Amino acid sequence: MKQLRYGIIGIGNMGSGHANILTSGSIKGAVLTAVCDEFESKRDYARERYGDKVAVFESAEAMIDSGLVDAVVVATPHYDHPTEAIRAFGKGMHVLIEKPAGVYAKQVREMNEAAAASGKTFGIVYNQRMNPLYRKLREMIQDGEIGEVRRINWIITNWYRSQAYYDSGTWRATWAGEGGGVLINQCPHNLDLWQWTTGMMPVRMRAFCQFGKHRNIEVENDVTAYAEYANGATAVFITSTSDAPGTNRLEVTGSRGKIVIENDSMTFYRLREDEAAFNARNTVPFASPECWKIDIPSSGPSPEHAGILQNFTDAVLNGAPLVAPGEEGILGLTLSNAMHLSTWIDGWVDLPLDEELHEAELNKRIASSSYKKPEPAASTKPADLTGTF
Repeated sequence: MKQLRYGIIGIGNMGSGHANILTSGSIKGAVLTAVCDEFESKRDYARERYGDKVAVFESAEAMIDSGLVDAVVVATPHYDHPTEAIRAFGKGMHVLIEKPAGVYAKQVREMNEAAAASGKTFGIVYNQRMNPLYRKLREMIQDGEIGEVRRINWIITNWYRSQAYYDSGTWRATWAGEGGGVLINQCPHNLDLWQWTTGMMPVRMRAFCQFGKHRNIEVENDVTAYAEYANGATAVFITSTSDAPGTNRLEVTGSRGKIVIENDSMTFYRLREDEAAFNARNTVPFASPECWKIDIPSSGPSPEHAGILQNFTDAVLNGAPLVAPGEEGILGLTLSNAMHLSTWIDGWVDLPLDEELHEAELNKRIASSSYKKPEPAASTKPADLTGTF
């Protein structure tokens, strides 16, 4: 195969974004040959936007059966990501899914099993893994620059969303439409980076999700979570969509220092010696380890979505390693599922997650949700049913 032919399932905000990148010619070895959407207004948009260079279909099945595509990008509403991916694997497609991997871990685990059985390339659009800042953080932690990780603090409250944003689609911020709020819509990248950069998953978590705080919505838009790790490390994760102005500050502290990422820059506070070694030899009551402040230089802009598309294309065509394997989507999702479940049961949640209990609790919220999915024939704007930040 010299060229990877892409088809996009769902041509809303995210789907059209991928389509624009693919039709720009910037992704080497890739071409967009088809898109599909169950809503007529979106199909009309695609025909007007891309002309006869891109075939337009009503269903993913028809698009795949046309023989025009080798790989699909799944950019549908959150609940449909695993369903569409599993169907595509069954048809012999390579699959790249948008974030989140799904809404609940049980369905994502089934998707991962289908991917493994298919033998096809499976990726997820964790475009922040392309960001030089987080790649450098991961590299420094893996290389032992900060020693053993002891503490992780991330306050990520610059996801401001007004009531007008939530009112822009009846599916938004509902259990039946999105499956959650800030954790499932805005924060999947942060939750992924939390575990990806550190290489660690917690062993238990206690979270406090506030539902509709300062907003008229069903789901969580303010979260404080505390996590514990097998090595004794702890983490605090705070997020909100109603803080103005918000903050985005990540701190990872280890036995050899601390790394801080804020305002698109990285600072390394490096201890001259390991804290445990200093503590063992020190006899001065108020002494502390010698610390050097190091500003880590920028490695340039992030290629974002285009970087993920190029990497996925290279993986299919040339066997390049994936930056964001699709199977890893379950990890960040598990963190958000654990936060929801901890709040719902008002207690600690152990990891690995009790996926059956989480699904049962989620289904209670879905049953009482205000959102009911419209029939495909309904007239909608191109972005009405496709998840965005």
